[in-house]
Amino acid sequence: MNDLVLILTHTADHYTVDRVAAALATRGVRSFRFDTDSFPLEARASIHIDSSRPDSSGPAELLTHKGVTIRSDEVRAVWARKLWAPSFDQALDPEFRAMCSAESAAMLQGFFAGLNHARWVNDPASDYKAEIKMRQLRTAIEAGLRVPKTLNTNDPEQARVFYREVGGAMVAKLLKPLSTSMGAAPVFMYTSEVAEEDLADAEMLRHSPMVFQERIDKASELRIAYVAGSLFVGAIDAARSARGQVDWRLADPSECVWQEQEVPDDIASRLRDFMARLGLIYGAIDMIRTPEGEYVFLEVNPAGEWGMLEKNLGLPISEAIAEALVSK
Repeated sequence: MNDLVLILTHTADHYTVDRVAAALATRGVRSFRFDTDSFPLEARASIHIDSSRPDSSGPAELLTHKGVTIRSDEVRAVWARKLWAPSFDQALDPEFRAMCSAESAAMLQGFFAGLNHARWVNDPASDYKAEIKMRQLRTAIEAGLRVPKTLNTNDPEQARVFYREVGGAMVAKLLKPLSTSMGAAPVFMYTSEVAEEDLADAEMLRHSPMVFQERIDKASELRIAYVAGSLFVGAIDAARSARGQVDWRLADPSECVWQEQEVPDDIASRLRDFMARLGLIYGAIDMIRTPEGEYVFLEVNPAGEWGMLEKNLGLPISEAIAEALVSK
């Protein structure tokens, strides 16, 4: 029938998923939410390969945690909202649990590979490439965007040299976020300002490389939800919080007041070029607007959050995502 939109997420994800599902329903399109962390304990999958068939295989089937069977040949589009690690009984031997987790992830990848006829937002291969932060920064420069001076290293001496190069105005961050949802993570490292004494003994870099960037003065920090060429922009006034000058997530909630904003046409054009180069239909882009009015690109998260922009500002992001899923 090829008329189903499959939404891939996890059990703790609600607001944005519900909004997009409702937007699809108003278009007469049925959708189904599959919580990827429910596999394999609560969901089952089967993939058949048969060389005697003209197409070499039958449709793959996914018996979901809700008792609904999804066939690969009925899926017209996939919103890869969040792909989550499976949940297992903690009583399992750790080595066996690690093997089960790897095999489960590999099987889901096999099932998703059978959906290559469907429209993906975003295509997993493009997501994977886009998540490489150094690739992002190089691509942003190619698209004409300004990015902060950046060093990614596990060499303490290189970090000290870079600190002097940027006049001591330096922040540190991780290549990969330790939290991938709106909920709290057991461990989370925010963007942090670096002081000279922090680099006096930086031997821990030998165990874990870090990203160092020049600290850019902020008038505001932007979260831009990009959907198929449309930009939905929210801004936080960085002057309202000293802690928020480094990372807006460190500010007090009363200081994080989202305001609707637009970016200049030339910046919007460069962002569209940037996203096209990465092959992304959706992405949450973070930028800084300096006190002088210059725009500086920080990063794009291919599955980044946008719920606060729709909830607080009424931006129709869920409608745009639904439209992107059903467009030809």
